[in-house]
Amino acid sequence: MAQVFIGIGSSINKRINVRLGLTSLRAEFGDLKISPLYESEAVGFSGVNFYNLVVELHSDLDVHALIVKLKAIERKHGREENALKFAPRTLDLDLLLYDQQIDAEIDLPRAEITRNAFVLKPLAELAPLLIHPALGKTYQKLWQDYPKDKQKLWRVEDLL
Repeated sequence: MAQVFIGIGSSINKRINVRLGLTSLRAEFGDLKISPLYESEAVGFSGVNFYNLVVELHSDLDVHALIVKLKAIERKHGREENALKFAPRTLDLDLLLYDQQIDAEIDLPRAEITRNAFVLKPLAELAPLLIHPALGKTYQKLWQDYPKDKQKLWRVEDLL
């Protein structure tokens, strides 16, 4: 079973869609380990704020089948198949890590981990001592070194 980390985001009916995304992931993969939930400003475009969190799960699916399954869950919850990257969305499920696999073709580990506070902060809280497979640093250390004034991020209490 592969150890998998998935970033979840939503900016359209975000409270409902984050819950629906978690429900669908539980139905497909069983138990989830869930980070705290954060709200952040849109990155790459002007838009409403997003909710973001990270989940850990275990899967027997290979990486390609897992990506297909995540895209199917997104579509089930209203995400259009060819949706723009920098646009509001109902549900975004991004494969961040698949074991310690490094694969530039499918963006593993996902580059957004070190670029975006809304990915790195919840990942660092969920798996602080896990080591980034390419950088050789823990996610806790990567968060400590992250420029905190780069992106605004607020923890959302008691939503999930």
